[in-house]
Amino acid sequence: MEKEVFLALKKAYEQNLEVVLVTITSVLGSTPRKPGAKMLVFSDGMIAGTIGGGCGEAEARQEALHVLQTCTSKIYYLNMTADIAQDEGMVCGGTMELFMDYLGFQGPVDQTGLYKDYLAALDEGCGNPILVTVIEAPEEGLIGNKLVFKDTGDVKGDLGLEDLKRVALEKAKISGNRCQPLLIRLNSDFEPCETSATQAAFRLLLEPPTTLVQLLILGAGHIAHPLAIMAKILGYEVTVVDDRPSFANSVRFNTADRVICNDFERALDDIPINPHTFVVIVTRGHRYDKVCLKKVIYQPAAYVGMIGSRRRVKALKAELEEEGVPGELLQKLYSPIGLNIGAETPEELAVSILSELIKVQKELNQDSKIK
Repeated sequence: MEKEVFLALKKAYEQNLEVVLVTITSVLGSTPRKPGAKMLVFSDGMIAGTIGGGCGEAEARQEALHVLQTCTSKIYYLNMTADIAQDEGMVCGGTMELFMDYLGFQGPVDQTGLYKDYLAALDEGCGNPILVTVIEAPEEGLIGNKLVFKDTGDVKGDLGLEDLKRVALEKAKISGNRCQPLLIRLNSDFEPCETSATQAAFRLLLEPPTTLVQLLILGAGHIAHPLAIMAKILGYEVTVVDDRPSFANSVRFNTADRVICNDFERALDDIPINPHTFVVIVTRGHRYDKVCLKKVIYQPAAYVGMIGSRRRVKALKAELEEEGVPGELLQKLYSPIGLNIGAETPEELAVSILSELIKVQKELNQDSKIK
C-alpha cells in the first residue's frame, strides 16, 4: 500500500471516519495505473492516492461517494476511452475494474478491528501480512469480507465460507514473494475457472504487503549510474550504497530514493531486505563483492546478482564456502549477472541486468498463480 493512502487510512480509523478504498483489480488495454493502485475517498470528497488522475479519476471519486451513501462495497468499471479523456488531453483507451470497498462504522465491527490490525502489521513491517478480500460472490453479504494471513501462520478474519477460506490460505502460503496483487477466480464448486472467459462465481483479491519493488545497488560506479536511472523509470524504489563520497552522493544519483555513503558492511546492517528486495552487487573489487555477498546471501531477497566473470565468481563462492557459508545459499546467486544480450557499455549492462530482474519478478508472480 502506497504511503499516502496508508497514512490517510490510518487517520480515518483513528478518527472513526467513513471512507471508500478504491483499488484497481484488473485492467484491459491502455490505462494510467496498474492493478493494485489505490485511492481513498472521504465523505467530503477529499482523496488520498491516485488511480490515474483526470476525468476518469473524478468519475471514480463520484461513484465512491455513492458507495458511502449505501455503505455497500461493489465493483465498478471505469471506461478510460479517448472520448472520456480527450478534454484532459489524455488518451488511454482502456478499462479499469475498480473494487470500491466501504470502510466505516456502519460496516461489521470485526472487519474494522481486522483492518486496524492489518495496518499495524504493515506499519511495523512484521509478519509479511497478505490481505484477502471477497470482491465478487453470489451472495451480496459476502462481498467485502476479509482475511489476513501472516508468514507466522497467524490468520485473522472470515471470508464467510470455509471453502473460500481454504482456497485463500492455500494461495497466501505460496504467495509471500509476490509483488503484484492476485485475482483468484473460482466456480460455484470453489475450483479455479479454466479460462478468463469462464464466468466466475467467486473472485478473491489477494494483496501482498507492498507492490513496491525495492532495488538495492551495492556499488556506485559506472554501471550503477544508468542502472539507478532506468530502474526508477520502471518503478523500483532505488537505494545505492558505496563508501566513496565522490560516487555515493545525491548529485550523481539524483533519481535514487536513497543514497548511502558508508562502509558496505555497516550500511547493510541497517538496510532491511525482504522478499520484495532485488540486490545487485556491482562494487569496485573482489574484496567488497565478498563482504556484500556474505551479508546479503542469508537474507530473504527475491534476487541477488553479482557482476564478475564465471572464474572469478566461482573462486569467490569457494572462499565463502570454506568460511562456512552453506553451498545451497550460494546457489541462489545470479552470476554472471544479467541476461546475455551481448552488452558491453555500462548502459547496455544496465539494460541486461534490469531485463533479468524483470524476468525473475514475472516468474515469481507466475509461480504463485492459482492452478
